[in-house]
Amino acid sequence: MDGAVARNSEAGNHATHLRTQLASFGADSTAAEHKPDLRKTGSHPDHWYPLARSRDLKRGKSIGAAFAGEPIALVRTGSGTVFAIEDRCAHRQVPLHQGVVKGETLQCSYHCWTYDKTGKCVNVPYLDKAKSLPNGVRGYPCREAYGLIFVYPGDPARLDSAVFPDVPSALDPNYKTRYLDREVRCHYSFMHENLMDMNHQFLHRRLMGGIRTVFLELRRGDNWVECDYTFARVAGKQPIGEKFIIGGGKKSAQGGRDLMTIRTGYPYQSLKFTPKGSDHPALDLWNVYVPVDREQRANHTYGLMMVRKPSLPGAIHLLWPFIIWFTEGIFAEDRTIVEQEQRAFDLQGADWNQEIFPIIKELRNVLIRQGVPLTSQFDRRTDGASTDSP
Repeated sequence: MDGAVARNSEAGNHATHLRTQLASFGADSTAAEHKPDLRKTGSHPDHWYPLARSRDLKRGKSIGAAFAGEPIALVRTGSGTVFAIEDRCAHRQVPLHQGVVKGETLQCSYHCWTYDKTGKCVNVPYLDKAKSLPNGVRGYPCREAYGLIFVYPGDPARLDSAVFPDVPSALDPNYKTRYLDREVRCHYSFMHENLMDMNHQFLHRRLMGGIRTVFLELRRGDNWVECDYTFARVAGKQPIGEKFIIGGGKKSAQGGRDLMTIRTGYPYQSLKFTPKGSDHPALDLWNVYVPVDREQRANHTYGLMMVRKPSLPGAIHLLWPFIIWFTEGIFAEDRTIVEQEQRAFDLQGADWNQEIFPIIKELRNVLIRQGVPLTSQFDRRTDGASTDSP
């Protein structure tokens, strides 16, 4: 009896703590209702964004990419060096990525104007040597890590303050990594909300059965928000793909509970699932949603999904097809629903959402604070442009 009373008291105290915390965060978030429309807030460029998989940029080749409507050419030179410049020739504005990589430079396919890794025009074949070369194009800081090519599209003066993503599990031999690489036709904020709000498990009922989501705690800062969940299966059986990722939910001698922590550390998002009794996440997910078009109604999602390997050597390779099948199903359902949200916004012309979950209100605050107002689709950068022939 005393044990039951203690458990009831503990549960009551936990519920009271959650109500107090949610009320506090909810009240603090009411000011967000008067802030700019989140769906008309752009992703801030002063960060490192992956624009391609490393494997997709071959030695001696170039490919086209984009950040928020700005075309960017990615180049891998003969020596293997990767660089990024504006994907337009300063001469006739044609895409530079269609050109030819020669040595450590990129030649435009039209008149063979040649650019180095900084975007400087270093040669025009038919220009008199006594004349100065024309203006070049913008060059972008570029780094390669985790099998991805990152570009910094922001203010060069703020480059030193931009923190490069730290994803240690991607380099840990105890994990096998799956790459997420797909275009999703929605504003990036819908992606952040979808992952952060675990109350949407009903969407995945056909794949996962009945799941009860239990919110545990919320933490926040100026440019981040983080929350903890645990879960209980109330109907159906555990899918085999899920079991191979996070385990079978067996009781642990150490007690405790499964813990999922989701964090938006602007502009990135991560999810870690640690089974009860474990010191290591079974699943470690890192995502970023790169805006594609100028109005940012589409994003290219790049992600690293790291699954901890079983103790049996080589077993992960046998389990991998089941893991792929299961996660593909989950991602497909999420993709369909967020694209439906975007279509609703486009039809209504404004964000009509009646958000009630304090966690999502806090997330929206972060995305608005850290983002930038979207400018007219007709705005164009003129930096470094020249309309005069030399």
